[in-house]
Amino acid sequence: MRALVLADTHMRPGVQRRLPDSVYAELDRADVVLHAGDVLTQDLLDELSGFAPVHAVLGNNDIELFGTLPDTRLLEIEGVRVGMVHDSGLTAGRERRMRRLFPAADVVVFGHSHAPLDTVGIDGQRLFNPGSPTQRRAQPRCTYGVLELVDGAIDAHRIVPI
Repeated sequence: MRALVLADTHMRPGVQRRLPDSVYAELDRADVVLHAGDVLTQDLLDELSGFAPVHAVLGNNDIELFGTLPDTRLLEIEGVRVGMVHDSGLTAGRERRMRRLFPAADVVVFGHSHAPLDTVGIDGQRLFNPGSPTQRRAQPRCTYGVLELVDGAIDAHRIVPI
């Protein structure tokens, strides 16, 4: 199961109207889309769901989606338990916070900082922030993530620069 992992797309009509071409190419290969918030519009969720099932959480800028998306989500995909939240908080203490928030999760997907991160936290829990495909902020490049989930395990994980 190939998961395209997005966060912080910040799709504003008239400002940012389209995802990068490389994200659309990845969408064509995706079995599922995980979006860790700051989607901004229902239109983008609808567009993404035309490619694959979408699981998303509410970001701090998702005013239009308040009441539609949950703050956190825990789901199982291909036997892998995936926790999702937009803001994981400060770097200091993140591993403990994510383990407390999602004690059963094998991987926690989050966003907010626009800073990509793929690391192992407490007890082997993977912490995965795909960065942003549209706003690099202080990062050298815009990014998105890919997780390949097979038979209860994370078979592959990577941050992809655009």
